[in-house]
Parts: sequence; C-alpha cells; structure tokens
Amino acid sequence: MTPATTATTAAAKAATNLDVTHAYRRLYRSLLQAVRYSAPARYVVRDQLRAAFREQKGAEAVLDGEGVKRTVWFLEAAARERGLEHKILKNLVRVRLESGWGVRTWRRALNESKQKPDIKQLQQEGVTHYNMTVAMLNKSMGLCLR
Repeated sequence: MTPATTATTAAAKAATNLDVTHAYRRLYRSLLQAVRYSAPARYVVRDQLRAAFREQKGAEAVLDGEGVKRTVWFLEAAARERGLEHKILKNLVRVRLESGWGVRTWRRALNESKQKPDIKQLQQEGVTHYNMTVAMLNKSMGLCLR
C-alpha cells in the first residue's frame, strides 16, 4: 500500500461521532454568535441545526468537513459585521420563522383552509424557488445552509 492510497482510504472513512459532535458544536456556537443570541432567532437556528443533524443519521450519513468549515467561516463573517453574510442569514432565519417554524395554531389552520387553490399553488412555487436559490448558494459557495 502506498501512502497515497492510505490517505484516500482514511479520507473515505465515515466521520466518527466525535467529528460530528465537534462539527455540531462549532456550527451551533457560530450560529448563536451570528444571530447575536436574539430570542426568536436562536431557537429557529437551533431547531434547524438539530433537524439537519438528525436527518443525516444512518448508514449513508456523510459529514462534509470542508462544507462545515466554510459554513463556520460564513457564520463568523456574519457575526463580525453587518454585511452581506449577515443579511443572508437574517433573511434565512426570517423566512423560516414566518413559514410557521413548526407551530400550527388554530388561526393559521383556519386561514389555510379558506385559501383558494391558486394562492396555495403560488405559495408552493415561491417556496420551491426559495429552496432552489438556497441550494444554488450552497453549491456555488460550498456551504451547508438550509
């Protein structure tokens, strides 16, 4: 076995629990600093991060170390100054907060039941376009945002 093949086999191994824990903690710490510990935003990002790590559990779960590192850099830049990164993160949190954030009250259910089908379709198209935009941002910058 050559040193090159041992390096590729070591890189091909799945991430250990310790690596996943470290990535989760680094991302969570950076997210809290980026949203400046504000009350509604900190809970939104916590729930989003938990959901992302819980859905990746299983045999095919792969931790993208480079993506995590770039995402932490992005979040640190968002925390450092109110530039483009901060605005992107703020809008991601705001969209998630306004889209329901897991809360379904009777008033929201009543309003949704009274909506016309064409308005529901427009909302679904908007959500699809938003998700595609976030996916393209992730792909072009090598990030792991949701």
